[in-house]
Amino acid sequence: MKSALICLTFCLVGASAPAAEKVALIKINGAIGPATASYIARSIDEARTQNAQCLVIQLNTPGGLLDSTQTIVQDFLGSTVPVVVYVAGCFITLAANVAAMAPATTIGAAHPVMLGGIPSGQEQKPDDTMKQKLENFSVSYIETIAAKRHRNVDWAKSAVRESASITAEKALELRVIDLIAADTPELLKRLNGRAVDGKALNTATAEIAEIKMSPSERVFQQLWRPEVMFILMLIAIYGIIGEMTTPGAILPGVVGAIALILALYLAAILPVNVTGVVLIALAMMLFIFDIYAPTHGVLTIGGIVSFLIGSLMLFNRADPLFRLSLSYIIPATLMTAAFFAFVIGKGLRAQRLPVKAGAQTMVGKTVTASTPIDSQGGRVFVEGENWSAVCDTPVEPGEVIEIAEVQGLTLKVQPRKG
Repeated sequence: MKSALICLTFCLVGASAPAAEKVALIKINGAIGPATASYIARSIDEARTQNAQCLVIQLNTPGGLLDSTQTIVQDFLGSTVPVVVYVAGCFITLAANVAAMAPATTIGAAHPVMLGGIPSGQEQKPDDTMKQKLENFSVSYIETIAAKRHRNVDWAKSAVRESASITAEKALELRVIDLIAADTPELLKRLNGRAVDGKALNTATAEIAEIKMSPSERVFQQLWRPEVMFILMLIAIYGIIGEMTTPGAILPGVVGAIALILALYLAAILPVNVTGVVLIALAMMLFIFDIYAPTHGVLTIGGIVSFLIGSLMLFNRADPLFRLSLSYIIPATLMTAAFFAFVIGKGLRAQRLPVKAGAQTMVGKTVTASTPIDSQGGRVFVEGENWSAVCDTPVEPGEVIEIAEVQGLTLKVQPRKG
């Protein structure tokens, strides 16, 4: 009886034991872009659905697009689930409910990247004005975020205006972040009991539930890169030119059209210089013209030069986030030059080949006169057909003659030499 009571007591205790608390976790590496913003928004929703104590974002980014950063900050500020940003990323870290960093990491240098390219034909002064407007907006924006989260406003402004960067220890001292933790388990211990929006977090023994990127988010995160857009542009150029030089092949044209659409889509969200795009488009037109024009490769040389300059100007090479490496530009230029030198060379060789079909193939052949032939006319039978013929020297029927020229539907003939 006593054993039965003890068993019943244990069973009741086990039945009433509360379920383990959950902490949602996501990991972000690389520049901030549309795929990152989508991933974070979905993770906040999932963390709320799971009734998680908080959403921990392990963030390692050199920066990113301002438009995507704004979307993420708005998601943070409107989230009912406490958001903890761990490691670095200036705008996003300041917007979190709890900002944490690992030892020996840094934060700062908040240089946002403007969506879209540099408009073609602008002078330097308007460009500097636009940069100043972007900087002023970024300063006021980060100031608002820091004030909202009761963090160091002066340092936040200097991070944008002066690209100030500080270590984790200095950030804690200046009230830029809330705590330092060596790893995720230590972070959860330090978060335990911390009040966020009037609610104490219970994370000491919480179960970590990692939210993975969806396949589409993972693919797009890899796609929105300057190198990918550049390669797509090459595929589009080769595909379209291939279809034009071999009509009816279909596959090159379809692949080229798809690549062109994807490249245009990426151009709408990456910081592309419009002048670079125009120069590459000009290069493609020059290549096409040289296929049909008897310029013997002159336009192709101009196209290669235009392609090289356009590739160099396509992205700002001084920007560490969105710059196109010479390791892509130089091989692509050489490959494009070789490709079109082959195409144009093939066309020139074809122009030099003798005619193999049509009426001109009859020139030089010997035939027998069917009727008397003189300057007024006559008839010959050639390749299964009767042709009208003229000859400066009168020719008798049955005499062997040579076709000297084709004049429309009349053959000009002459007596066979020798």
